[in-house]
Amino acid sequence: MNRRKLITLLGGAAATWPLAAGAQQRPAKMPTIGFLHPASPEPSADRPRAFRQGLKEEGFVEGENVAIEYRWADNQNDRLPALASELVRREVAVIAAGGNNSALAAKAATTTVPIVFDVGEDPVKLGLVTNLARPGGNLTGINFFITELAAKRLELLRELVPGAIRIAVLVDPADALTTESTLRDLEAAARAERLQVQVLNASTSREIEAPFASFVGDRPDALFVGISPFFIARRVQLAQLAARHAVPAIYQDRLHAEVGGLISYGASLTDAYRQVGI
Repeated sequence: MNRRKLITLLGGAAATWPLAAGAQQRPAKMPTIGFLHPASPEPSADRPRAFRQGLKEEGFVEGENVAIEYRWADNQNDRLPALASELVRREVAVIAAGGNNSALAAKAATTTVPIVFDVGEDPVKLGLVTNLARPGGNLTGINFFITELAAKRLELLRELVPGAIRIAVLVDPADALTTESTLRDLEAAARAERLQVQVLNASTSREIEAPFASFVGDRPDALFVGISPFFIARRVQLAQLAARHAVPAIYQDRLHAEVGGLISYGASLTDAYRQVGI
């Protein structure tokens, strides 16, 4: 082989090296996570932020090595089944489901896509898993014991307002599962303490205003705000109304207290979402 031919061959080979190296270094398609939540994105921004923090702690950064598809039901639980099915059709690698209704919708949508849930009561009772130690199926997740603490919150409210007899309980009927569990435990505790419980329903901002308007002529001694993603989204409205009507109130999460609510007792929902990310 003459010198000119050898140089030509080497030059041609060298020209392909960057292309070959580029092909080897080009990242594969990023896995996609589906994030399913019953509320709206603006008032619940702390949830995905904490979730992303948990992912980051495990080496996953949105936009760098993982993508996230967000689906929000805007406080309309009947939309969750369709949103869950949409994520399954999108062929996400895993679904992160926030709240009881999201978890149940995701479970109904797929038996193959892994689901990591974040729920406020026993996932066995909800039918999400068969066993806490060995969940089985395609679901696992975090239980932050919100409903189990209803009686304890009532106890703290009585300590805060020792003379309280008449307790107004605000619940979200749109979140039927959580409301049923909360009222069951709360009413049992109230009977034991000989308290009078008045149940008030609200699933919209206007419906939140109505019970407080009734307090002008029939004011309760204290207010127990039930568990609902909707109530967390409307936490500023609730805190302002309670303050305006001078009604001592207890809430499920510190997010309520941070915006002016009197007292809260329960697990940190923000940290629960971080744990889901992990």
